[in-house]
Amino acid sequence: MKILFFCITSIIALTLSFHTFAQRSAADFFEEGNTKAGTGDFNGAMQAYTTVISMNPDHAPSYFNRGLAKANLKDHRGAVLDYDKAIELNAREAIYYQSRGVSKSLQEDFRSAIEDYSKAIELSPDDPKAYYNRGVSYAKLKNHRNALTDLDHALTLNPDELAALYARGNCKQDLQEYAGSLADFTRVIELSPKRTGAYAGRGLAKLELGDYQGAATDFTRAIELSPNDSEFYNNRGFAKNRVEDYTGAIIDFDKTIQLNPDNFRAYYGRGFSKGKLNDPRGAIADLSKSIELKNSYVGDPKKITYSGKLNREKLDELRGEVQEHIKIETLTNERAEAYFIRGVSKSKVGEMKGAIQDLTTAVELNPTYSSAYFARAMVRSSSGDQMGAVLDFTSSIKLRSDYPEAYYLRGLLKNSLGEVDDGCLDLSKAGELGYQQAYKVISSYCN
Repeated sequence: MKILFFCITSIIALTLSFHTFAQRSAADFFEEGNTKAGTGDFNGAMQAYTTVISMNPDHAPSYFNRGLAKANLKDHRGAVLDYDKAIELNAREAIYYQSRGVSKSLQEDFRSAIEDYSKAIELSPDDPKAYYNRGVSYAKLKNHRNALTDLDHALTLNPDELAALYARGNCKQDLQEYAGSLADFTRVIELSPKRTGAYAGRGLAKLELGDYQGAATDFTRAIELSPNDSEFYNNRGFAKNRVEDYTGAIIDFDKTIQLNPDNFRAYYGRGFSKGKLNDPRGAIADLSKSIELKNSYVGDPKKITYSGKLNREKLDELRGEVQEHIKIETLTNERAEAYFIRGVSKSKVGEMKGAIQDLTTAVELNPTYSSAYFARAMVRSSSGDQMGAVLDFTSSIKLRSDYPEAYYLRGLLKNSLGEVDDGCLDLSKAGELGYQQAYKVISSYCN
């Protein structure tokens, strides 16, 4: 669901003393710029402020207002340059920092935007918009705890601010705090009964809380307000499956696929419904489609595209620097430990196929063998099967949540495959767990 930043649109209107400018007409140009901006003529406003600046290059409000005009024309890079100059001339105006933060946010430069919002809060600690904007920026960086703190503060200052309530509802959902999410979306609906996203968000919360009928009702209302959004039909179909209305679910999944033929989740849901209605062939066809569509985890590893910042050569180099810490373990009756060590030994002499076979046997004999999954991931990655390696590193992490090397290597792989945000989060976790090399990679490939 889309969350918007509060944009600063109000033009600074000052009564200027004539001695401020070299010529009296500068004040007139400034007022002309304000008037044009107020009527939506931002090009005209920008020209007027430019004239003022040519007459008095040290007039911070003119740079700021010109920045706002550029922002309204969606020239956020140009706006930031003007805000920079305004701040250089007057570093005590909170609105200058907040406006620059908004333009940075709209360019997805969230870390720098957070610095600006923080400065705005320092200068004006009672402005709820600054907390809201910083909270949304934290959420965009998946730092949901900090986001929630800021959104709570924004709502303390302005309890019925719709945008903040809506953003907090989404944030709580990301934190799996579904009851709180439901309460926030309910309040949004009370204040704005036609807010489509609030019904959809509340429906998702109800799904997680087991209120499937209530979820279906909310998705129905969302569909009434926005009948061409395929996800609303898909989610309602899922809710219907949960209450065993399989025929109704198929109707919703049919509509989802009509609106979005690549929605693999809809094929999955419809396949499940068909299976329940004794249509196994139809179920197989739909489930096959759900597996094949947009699935980077199937297919020929040789055709993988390294679309991230890390190319194959750099990935191989960084992976080769990781040391596996293998210690002898007590040999169980199933001999999984022997298969594991033999698999690692085979990989060291280049017998990759035999290594994978041995490591696969090890995890079949002992499904909780975290080190064997890790070792198989290393072999798969060196053989070019990066997707299989990601899955094995994930299995290793599920079995051992404090495995820094697994986070590090999964982060490298995801980054190289174009999943940069997720990859950088894995690298951050590796660093947090004490794997210092992760910070060198973050410095080079995550900023």
